[in-house]
Formats: sequence, structure tokens, C-alpha cells
Amino acid sequence: MSGSPLANPGATRALLEAYGLATKHSLGQNFLVSNHVIEKIMALAEPGSKETVLEVGPGIGTLTLALLAEAGHVVSVEMDRELEPVLSAHAAAHENFSFIMGDALRVTPGQIAAAAGGEPTMLVSNLPYNVAATIILALFQTMPALRRAVVMVQAEVADRICAEPGNRTYGAYTAKLALYGRVSGRFEVGPGNFMPPPHVDSAVVRIDRTPACDPATGGPLSQGRLAATAAVIDAAFAQRRKTIRNSMSASGYDKGALDAAFAACGISPTCRAETLAPADFVLLSSVLS
Repeated sequence: MSGSPLANPGATRALLEAYGLATKHSLGQNFLVSNHVIEKIMALAEPGSKETVLEVGPGIGTLTLALLAEAGHVVSVEMDRELEPVLSAHAAAHENFSFIMGDALRVTPGQIAAAAGGEPTMLVSNLPYNVAATIILALFQTMPALRRAVVMVQAEVADRICAEPGNRTYGAYTAKLALYGRVSGRFEVGPGNFMPPPHVDSAVVRIDRTPACDPATGGPLSQGRLAATAAVIDAAFAQRRKTIRNSMSASGYDKGALDAAFAACGISPTCRAETLAPADFVLLSSVLS
């Protein structure tokens, strides 16, 4: 099980001082200094010698070094230009490492595949907390070869990812992410594992790609059907305190068509969106389209 030589306060502090760097709260930088947490991430991720791992927000490369010891290739995307010399130093020591300086939400899948020598098969990251949820969903949507994600996020984001129907944290994001994958593991990470300690609790979540199925064919949903289902989910949750009928009609769906679709799907028009499972939204979308 791989750890990291940087996963302790002394080594992290020494590296930051060597490069004249200071932590940048504007980019959500809180450096992980617990080797035990690194080992737990690696055990949950299970990167193999044939895996191409995408890492977003590598920072000084603490998790990167652990990944490089086990994965076939690691490509890291970092937006802080001041970290480029540190990442360059890692690149010089490892032939299976490449990095892209840029915003992960702007870098294209093609750019990532070109840098990595192939499409990433895994996402393993301590994600920037302010954009973590957006990044996870976007990468599952745009990188079909990505079969697993093991990500550290703010605990409340992990709650949204892991929520079940009927739970107060279950919402449009939960349902849309469930069209692509299912949660298969989670563990908590307290503030004391970071330098400086953040003001929030964190959690690591594993999501395995599990495509939503077309109720008519049993096969994976097409891109068009995925988009249509996402639109239904957004409309259903647009006004959470209203019934699903009222929320969706306020978003432009015809009430007559909705009533017919609800009847066909066995969904009560007076229920609220948070009571429906992702499969219910898939079925509703197929009837409405």
C-alpha cells in the first residue's frame, strides 16, 4: 500500500519553504499531511499498473507521489502557476507523470488524453472544494473511459453524493450523478489531517461508473436520453417545496402531458421530487420524450 514522503507536516513545510510558497486560501489549498489518509485513499482507489489516473488539484504532489508508485500513468491538472516548478520536479523523476497547467473545468478531455497518452480510466484527487461537485459530474459526463472516481471533498458534498431518496440532502445533483455511477465506499477525514486545518470536515468517496439503463431496451442510456433525463431532474427539483407536477409545469412542461406521464409511470403528481429514485426520473423522461 503506497504512502507519500510528503504526507507529514515537516516534509510539506520544508517543500513549501524551498520553493518560496505559501498556502493560498483563495484556491482552497489545505495540504494533506497524513500518510494514513493517503494509504486509505490508495486502498479505496486500487490503482493498477494498467490504469491511467487523472488527478485534479495535485498541489505540491503529496497524493501524486503515492499514485505514481502504483499507476501506469498519472496526469495532473493544476491551475496555480506557482506550483509548476514543484510539479516539474516530480515529472523529472517519474517517466509515468505528466501535468497540465490550467483550470480543470476548461481543459478538454482531448487535451488530457493527449498529455496522458490515452484516456484516463480513474479519477483520484483531493479536489478543490469550491468546484468539486461540478468537476465530478462533468468528468463522468465527458470521459466515457473513466470507470472509477475516488475523491476527497467537503463532507457536506459527500453527503449530497451519497444521499438516498427521501433524505434532505438528496437533490438534483444526487440524481444526475446517479445516472453515471454509484457510491461504493466512503470514509471521513478530520481537519487535523491538513496544514493549515480547514474550517470544514472532509470525506473521501468512491464512485464506480454504473450507467443508467433504458427501461425499454435494458441498455445504457444514449447521450440524448441522458440529457433529457437531466432536464427532467432539473425541472422536478426547480421548486423543491412544490409538488413535482407544479414544479415541472412551472419549468415549461405541459400539465396534460405531465398527468399522462405520471399515470403511465405510477408516480403521484402530488409527490415531491426528493421522494423519487433516479430510475423514476429515467422512466418519466422516456414517457415524456
